Amino acid sequence: MNTQKQKTVIVVAGPTAVGKTAVAIALAQQLHASIISADSRQCYRELSIGVARPSEAELAAVPHYFIASHSIEQEVNAGVFEQYALATAEDLFRTDDMVVMVGGTGLYIKAFCEGMDDIPAADTATRNKITARYREEGLAWLQEEVKAKDPLFWQTAEQQNPQRLMRALEVFETTGKSIIDFRQNSRAERPFRIIKTALEQPREILYERINQRVDLMMQEGLEAETRSVYPHRDLNALQTVGYKEMFGYFDGELTLQQAVDAIKQNTRHYAKRQLTWFRKDPAFTWLQPDENAVGSIMKLL
Repeated sequence: MNTQKQKTVIVVAGPTAVGKTAVAIALAQQLHASIISADSRQCYRELSIGVARPSEAELAAVPHYFIASHSIEQEVNAGVFEQYALATAEDLFRTDDMVVMVGGTGLYIKAFCEGMDDIPAADTATRNKITARYREEGLAWLQEEVKAKDPLFWQTAEQQNPQRLMRALEVFETTGKSIIDFRQNSRAERPFRIIKTALEQPREILYERINQRVDLMMQEGLEAETRSVYPHRDLNALQTVGYKEMFGYFDGELTLQQAVDAIKQNTRHYAKRQLTWFRKDPAFTWLQPDENAVGSIMKLL
């Protein structure tokens, strides 16, 4: 380890269900550090099972931030996370030299590490209108809208990612301009070192872990949890895998088994998009989530 003390954030990223939580907790314990979650859904108090929030025992093992810190009624995005995480890190660095950041929301991690472009926020009415149309008419409608109204963005968009597409459509409807027009590509300088690591497993193992996790979610009460938030189904926080499929079941569009199968399939697709996102950044060191992972990360310090 570098003998010269330097404030450092160690990022542990990777796809859903790969094993990030266990590695991050073991690392934080070894470093006597706290964890900042970089998960865009675990921050909501009302959501637990469907977002695979760490267990009470895991949360008690190491201090965690950005877990159950907000309500689904609040607007939380990459810009909000950037400011929250920077303020938290600054506070932690008053007493600690190391902070661990763990999560799979690539845009949040990018915002923390590099900063965010100043993209206009949409008003609530515009957001609600787009969300309702997406819920009624599906991904194909959303894709056609973005393709027609913001072809520049569409060319490089994550075309299967409804959250990214809805955000681009919000910007166009609000400003009449492409979201690309607001991207500065300027990188913020942070007053601390950032070490980026990511976890991966063979695809067949990862997909089996995803399937098993969804089955466990159902056993732990995902259906009841989803019913508890059903009245708020149009909120942006609930436009996510695990909840939207169960809403389809409640609405009679899917059988329960079809909803469970759709959650598994859509989670696998999400994991694939996460891997694609992180692999675009050459700064990540890729590791297996095994007993050697923590030691390998420590060697990077």
